[in-house]
Amino acid sequence: MKLALLQMTAGIDPNANAATLVEAVERAAAGGATMLFTPEMSGLVDRDRTRAAGAIVAEEEDRVLAAVRAAARDAGIWVHIGSLAVRRDDGRFANRGYVIDATGRVRAAYDKLHLFDVTLPTGETWRESASYAPGDAARVVTTPAGSLGLSICYDLRFSDLYRALGDAGATILAVPAAFTVPTGQAHWHVLLRARAIETGAFVVAAAQTGTHADGRTTWGHSLVVDPWGAVLLDMGENAGLGFVDIDPDAVVAARARIQVRAHRRSVPPVEVIA
Repeated sequence: MKLALLQMTAGIDPNANAATLVEAVERAAAGGATMLFTPEMSGLVDRDRTRAAGAIVAEEEDRVLAAVRAAARDAGIWVHIGSLAVRRDDGRFANRGYVIDATGRVRAAYDKLHLFDVTLPTGETWRESASYAPGDAARVVTTPAGSLGLSICYDLRFSDLYRALGDAGATILAVPAAFTVPTGQAHWHVLLRARAIETGAFVVAAAQTGTHADGRTTWGHSLVVDPWGAVLLDMGENAGLGFVDIDPDAVVAARARIQVRAHRRSVPPVEVIA
């Protein structure tokens, strides 16, 4: 099973980002991939909220989503758009991922559950909740690559989400991201490998990279990790398209080696002893 990952440096122009995505869809299909994975915020990366607001529209009006759906249909390939910024009916924004099948139909959508509200030692401050509303559902969708559990970026730090996705049958976990450089250097690889090991599932993490038009920088290093925790693909810091072959039987093998589900016990109440 061949997968493709797009590592990109998305900017403030949705039309330019759409063109990058359509080209990636076409190249992924030509390269024999069954499914293409793209990063978080594939359609727009803009920390200027006033400017960005003018480019964020309702799902049915989103030109990036429409362009990728048409490209997937024309190329006959499945696509996981890591996420797009879309306007909800209540006027707030959602950080929403999409799974699109080879006919161009949206099979599933997922709104990011955990919003990135942090102040880093470097002085960087992020308040995603100032503009975005959190999702209220976790989702697993059947794809040719396997049962795909959906998540986005900061979700990575919440292991209970991935336990729930694994318990719901996920054999492959998508973690599209736009990780900051300081947090990427410290935590990206170890957290992705941990999620793969603890669930016995593949992890596919397509990422933003480099210096963006709005001035931010992202970590890159799009990864594919196998169910035993081995890194199958690390795309480094350059934008581009990467390919990797995965063996779905590796999930069965890893889960048979260490049978965490069979050994799991309910955690008793914690005693706090002064």
